[in-house]
Amino acid sequence: MDPDLVRSRVVELEIEHRDLDTAIESLSVSPTVDALQLQRLKKRKLQLKDQIIQLKMQLIPDIPA
Repeated sequence: MDPDLVRSRVVELEIEHRDLDTAIESLSVSPTVDALQLQRLKKRKLQLKDQIIQLKMQLIPDIPA
């Protein structure tokens, strides 16, 4: 995969990750917390983090043994 495409995808995912962070924070301080929705947002945030890590690993060149 093209490294520039990977980098742009990482940026997109990081933005979504930050947006979820903001949504989770505002939802958790809400007086009527929807626990299920909060749990789903946290799960999605973890999935995004995993995807970001996998994509960043693709950008690191293999080190010859």
